[in-house]
Amino acid sequence: MIYGAMCSTPRIDSHQHFWLLERGDYDWLAPELEVLYRDFGPADLRPLLDTCGIEGSVVVQAAPTLAETRFLLDTARATDWIAGVVGWVDLERTEAVEQLEKLRAQEPGLCGIRPMIQDIPDPDWMLCREIEPALRSIADLGLCLDALVRPEHLANLRVFLDRHPDLRVVIDHGAKPEIHSGKIKAWSHDIDAIARNSNASCKLSGLVTEAHADWNTAQLGPYAEHLLDCFGPRRLLWGSDWPVVNLAGGYAEWWNATLDLLDTLSTRERAAVLGGNAVDFYRLVDRRNS
Repeated sequence: MIYGAMCSTPRIDSHQHFWLLERGDYDWLAPELEVLYRDFGPADLRPLLDTCGIEGSVVVQAAPTLAETRFLLDTARATDWIAGVVGWVDLERTEAVEQLEKLRAQEPGLCGIRPMIQDIPDPDWMLCREIEPALRSIADLGLCLDALVRPEHLANLRVFLDRHPDLRVVIDHGAKPEIHSGKIKAWSHDIDAIARNSNASCKLSGLVTEAHADWNTAQLGPYAEHLLDCFGPRRLLWGSDWPVVNLAGGYAEWWNATLDLLDTLSTRERAAVLGGNAVDFYRLVDRRNS
């Protein structure tokens, strides 16, 4: 059953991760990140979803390998409340199109692809011609692209979106504004330009890990309000960024802050941000009891 066919709008966490340290392909995950340096799986997340009344989630890759994609797809097949998987494929390789077609044909749970743009040394990577066949394939296959970018990538992202108007793109974590330093002017200008000149969506996620360690809702407010002003309640998707959010308080703290940040919205608008938009953007299917 399509989630959108349900009588009420489901709450969906549009951005969370799982990992097993023994897999060994998480180059960024070091022992110094103490609260993150352990295994995280569905049994850890389910109680948090239940507490917040969240019915399903989209699990997103955390390592740039095909093995990671297969690990997440295997996990999703065994976990009926995982509504979709955003995986990874090396978009530069000549076999990328073949890999995408094979994954799409064999894995109905795959809903998107995420190149880890923030970690790619070449700031112009997203504009290179080598990835264009794979990008066309992503669009043709009905998949989405998660754009993991920082503020310095936004000028290129606008060009990228102009080049690929048929590609459904969502910007992860609001493009990671530098909330801890209070910088907002350049980021806000670029976000506004992208929202006005493209069909891109954006995730209301990851803000707390860009803020001060002792963040509060007031500190997040100008950034969340700007995202809402630019993308509106129909192009903004809420996500926890769990378990990374544990670096900045945890799941419940970010969820409660979100409810405060969305307090001015109508019931229908808030429901869209907290789940309905994820269903529509990723075309999610409810696999529970199916």
